[in-house]
Amino acid sequence: MKQNKVILGIDLIFCLVIMPLIIMLVPIEKWIVHHTRFVITLIVYLYGLYFIYRTTNIPALFLKRKYSRILFIIVLLLGITTFLSNYPLPEDPDAKLPLELRRRLHSQTVWFFSLIVSGFSLSITATFELFRQILAKQAIEAEKNKAELALYKAQINPHFLFNTLNTLYGLVLTKSDNTESAFVKFSNILRYMYIHATDDTIDIASEIEYIRQYIDLQRLRLNEHSHVLFDSKVDDPNTHIPPMLLITFVENAFKYGTSPDEDCDILIRIIVEKGSMQFETENTVMTRHTETDSAIGIENCRKRLELLYPHRFTLTTTEDNRNRFFVRLNLQLQ
Repeated sequence: MKQNKVILGIDLIFCLVIMPLIIMLVPIEKWIVHHTRFVITLIVYLYGLYFIYRTTNIPALFLKRKYSRILFIIVLLLGITTFLSNYPLPEDPDAKLPLELRRRLHSQTVWFFSLIVSGFSLSITATFELFRQILAKQAIEAEKNKAELALYKAQINPHFLFNTLNTLYGLVLTKSDNTESAFVKFSNILRYMYIHATDDTIDIASEIEYIRQYIDLQRLRLNEHSHVLFDSKVDDPNTHIPPMLLITFVENAFKYGTSPDEDCDILIRIIVEKGSMQFETENTVMTRHTETDSAIGIENCRKRLELLYPHRFTLTTTEDNRNRFFVRLNLQLQ
């Protein structure tokens, strides 16, 4: 819609401003008196020439390899221009120049005006065709990114469900008193995933609550050896973030950072201030991950971030000599 308005504006500028200025390059007042029919025919032809180039869209025909149609249009317009350049002029006894020289000047004027109008029209048409191609490419890329994001989301859900079901299975086997509470929390998590599965973004407060429910669910299966600290600080709860973007990092912290026999610590922190988010996890490495797990988890999130926030995030994963694993994500949300 906006592009159509721009095109209409340029056409109006040409018809109401540029074309009159072009015509004023010749002594139109004298010509209109002595050669009225010629002047009217020339003006009509120049306007027609402009809109023929604009409507036929020769650059688009060239991209489509329709060379025969382009050749036909050019030959036709050259023929009409040649005819007008040889337009018969009547004798004018008051003319200061001889008839042959006047005919030559009229012929040169027709070709000059035709070249100016053709060049302007083709330039405008080529520019808009270029923008149209760019917009079409961007639309295709956006659809591709959308499809990839849907694929990554689909990969996250089974991964999450598999890990959580393992937790519930362990509680059932041990006949833990927390089993019922765990199933309630699990149902809340599933409800969240179902409701927001197709959402592009969600408010950060809901996402944090979702993570909190997951952490509470994991705590039910842990014993006194595991110490979990979850800290969040948000200056604007309505700040939006893609759903289930951070859960993989949280999952990995519990999957590889807990042990029923050894002391271990997990830190999860989310800080959102002035449209920027700092997210971090820190855990003792109790289990080593496989290449498959890494591809499904962290690399999956990295690809989502590259699609959603290109050049607006930094994601680092490190491990120190004390066997501590760190994830740091700085994300510019706005």
